Amino acid sequence: MMVSKGDIWLVNLNPIKKNNEMGKVRPVVVFQNDVLNHSDYPTTMIIPLSTSLVDDTQPIRYRINKRDKLSENSDIVITQIRAIDNGRFIEKLGTLTMDEIQVVKELFAEITQ
Repeated sequence: MMVSKGDIWLVNLNPIKKNNEMGKVRPVVVFQNDVLNHSDYPTTMIIPLSTSLVDDTQPIRYRINKRDKLSENSDIVITQIRAIDNGRFIEKLGTLTMDEIQVVKELFAEITQ
């Protein structure tokens, strides 16, 4: 299994450690660069998606439309970025466009300034 930046994957985020962390089996976006993704590095930086849509929440969330095997419109919950063990990946669901990846990068930069 090889993941790439911008891929949308189904992963198992359980168990969670705190109530305000996103858990469950859910889609995520791979946010780590491909130098690490395509190496033997054991973890990957991801951003979870949510189908509980909340309007007008940028820069905290970014809405993407369903595509490929991602069956519902979803919000990328940028404040929930985390590293996961590579064993948590289950199935590739799709890929963000280059423009969407750029927007996510800009929103991440905005909330970390």
